[in-house]
Amino acid sequence: MTIGRLAETAGVGVETIRYYQRRGLLDEPRKPFRGHRHYPADMAKRIRFIKRAQALGFTLEEIASLLRLEGADCCSDTRELAAHKVALIEGKSLDLAAMRDALAALVGQCETGQTEGFCPIISVLARDE
Repeated sequence: MTIGRLAETAGVGVETIRYYQRRGLLDEPRKPFRGHRHYPADMAKRIRFIKRAQALGFTLEEIASLLRLEGADCCSDTRELAAHKVALIEGKSLDLAAMRDALAALVGQCETGQTEGFCPIISVLARDE
């Protein structure tokens, strides 16, 4: 199949496929003289694997590691990568919760109407600390 058909089948853009090729996640078939490259149908499956892994928060570098592990007896290695990702997500979640709470407190100060002509949000952002 052509790259356009592959992109359509996998639900991505042609440039996404080219990007994955440059990053080494997908092989680029040889281009026949005066012809078009032909991609194997199973490459769409690999692209969907990449997209699902990205949706779970894996970076392209991590996905490359997962692809190397695919099909091997490597459940413990895969579990370790996923557990590390869970720990990172938990840390980010705590950071986001702290950011939400701080911003909500500032919004609350604005809503009380006791700001005496200044904006508490701008004041906090403009501090010289």
